[in-house]
Amino acid sequence: MSIFIKEMVKVRLKNLSTNDLLFYGKQYGFSISSSQAKAIIDFLKQNTLDPFNKQDREKMFSKLANITDLNTANKAEKLFHGLIKSYGLEHLFQ
Repeated sequence: MSIFIKEMVKVRLKNLSTNDLLFYGKQYGFSISSSQAKAIIDFLKQNTLDPFNKQDREKMFSKLANITDLNTANKAEKLFHGLIKSYGLEHLFQ
């Protein structure tokens, strides 16, 4: 089952749209511009980083900080950890 969940997450990240990201930003209290959302989407589509691997996640959040700012990246990382904990998925993340 964990392989299925991991693949679903990876596919969802690759298929996010700018509008999706802007919607989720509003939903979770993030302030990002359309150009920042596009840059994030482009990064996700061009890279093969694994969100389930700690080193790859660190690279992803570092790039997010470069695209937006450190505060936004830290807030996103905190939200990310909160979500995986709330769904009981900590075991999937190295």
